[in-house]
Amino acid sequence: MDANDLRALQAPLKEKYKAEAKAAFVTLKARGDLSGEGLACKVSTSRALIEAGLHPATGGTGLQACSGDMLLEALVACSGVTLKAVATALDFQLRGGAVRAEGDLDFRGTLGIAKDAPVGFTDIRLFFELDTDEPQERIDALTKLTERYCVVFQTLAHPPKLVLTVARGAEA
Repeated sequence: MDANDLRALQAPLKEKYKAEAKAAFVTLKARGDLSGEGLACKVSTSRALIEAGLHPATGGTGLQACSGDMLLEALVACSGVTLKAVATALDFQLRGGAVRAEGDLDFRGTLGIAKDAPVGFTDIRLFFELDTDEPQERIDALTKLTERYCVVFQTLAHPPKLVLTVARGAEA
């Protein structure tokens, strides 16, 4: 695919989003299962090996995970593993549960249609559904510590620094 092919692929979407702004809003979702032994969190994805591509709202086929999908999957996986590790350290009786993440995207910003529209998520929501008989104050402590120690959650709160490396010619 070259630049002209990409522009041709995205042209109808851009026109649609200009005419109907609400069509550019999409909510992506990821879910993780906290059941099972050990400190793992099983994240629901379309396949074990993830191939990244454009979201259908920007011209993708829909057969590949977009960056938003992968970000939510990483948030769910990291939150689930962190929650189970913290629960273990606190001797918190957790029978199982789920972690869900939802994120709202406005593709007008991503496609450069509206300069005021954000590029990326306008909102991300993280949900813990816990199967436990623990009192609320212990649940609150578990949640607070999970938020504190979840690397992806903390990274989203503080965007990483950009480091650029370029390989040219024989170095590539």
